Amino acid sequence: MPASKRSKPGERTLKQDWQKIWDAPVRLLHWSLVASILAAWITSGQTGMAHEYIGYAAAAIVAARLLWGFTGNRYARFGQFVRAPAPTVAYLRAVAKGRAARHLGHNPLGGAMVLALLTCVSLLALSGWAATTDLLWGYAWPVRLHVGIAWTLVGLVALHVSGVVFTGWQHRENLIIAMITGRKKPPAPGDQD
Repeated sequence: MPASKRSKPGERTLKQDWQKIWDAPVRLLHWSLVASILAAWITSGQTGMAHEYIGYAAAAIVAARLLWGFTGNRYARFGQFVRAPAPTVAYLRAVAKGRAARHLGHNPLGGAMVLALLTCVSLLALSGWAATTDLLWGYAWPVRLHVGIAWTLVGLVALHVSGVVFTGWQHRENLIIAMITGRKKPPAPGDQD
């Protein structure tokens, strides 16, 4: 992008200058997963099939996101934002020092969180399904495991939301709106891809 189009720190940019980062499938799958997790939480104490069907829907959303993570556009692909442990820890140190670079897509911690959330929802769906099978019906441990994974997911969601708010504050951009519109401010010097 030409230097004249780049924004300087604190400078406002026109929305038409903003760069498309997250495509429609990423945004649709993200918000569908949010909705299914909320719906599953709301129906967790109820009898009936609603909770079970919501769990299957969440599993299908995760499967679709995994597929899109290998076939989607540049910023949807896991290869673009999933980093090895060493660069992720280095990024965490930079965050702690207040020197973390802005990333157009997911930063290394965000990439790790995507994997953690997708894994946790997958395990939650699997444990929920297992608790309904004839083989494990009536045993308490599958239900306890399912509840434990659900509380782990609550913790991960809290970390995720906190990270989004902190990163948005740190880099002066609304990442929630970016996940709705798919657009982010254009890159500035020092930003990472």
